[in-house]
Amino acid sequence: MTLEEIVRQVTAYDCPHVVLTGGEPMVASGIRELAVQLKAKGLHITIETASTILPEGIECDLASLSPKLADSTPSENQAGAWSARHEASRYRPEIIRQWLESYDCQIKFVFSQPEQLPEIEELLNEVGAVPGFTRDRVLLMPEGTDLKALREKAPVLAELCIEHGFRYAPRLHIDLFGNTRGT
Repeated sequence: MTLEEIVRQVTAYDCPHVVLTGGEPMVASGIRELAVQLKAKGLHITIETASTILPEGIECDLASLSPKLADSTPSENQAGAWSARHEASRYRPEIIRQWLESYDCQIKFVFSQPEQLPEIEELLNEVGAVPGFTRDRVLLMPEGTDLKALREKAPVLAELCIEHGFRYAPRLHIDLFGNTRGT
């Protein structure tokens, strides 16, 4: 689709919010031009990013940062050379800080086990205090692709969120549609 076709299709919906996501939207050809055109239409733009690429002034009302934790790196047996590339680029605190200093942000982690908490705390400490960014802007989302797995993790995760001042983020798309592409 051309940028014009995308903008026309998006604005055909009666919805004031748009989310630019996808893998990593910041590497998409034309993403900056798309954001400019959507903003010109008066839309609220959220960008979901792994926060490994500098924002460089992209139009954005809310940046939803999803830094990858250490357990996201696939084994070399699973992913070959991609494993080392992922590990080398998955964690960029200087880029996370740039996003936090430039935009209204939330940081969202896919959470699989309590042993991840020290890594999350280390990331928050390394990024440092940014005016306006508080712990309640950190969201923990349970890992899982079915309702049973998500519901089993929910009570423990909710307690950890309360204890650490984070927010619990349900996986609404799985609740509504199951583990399906395009949701």
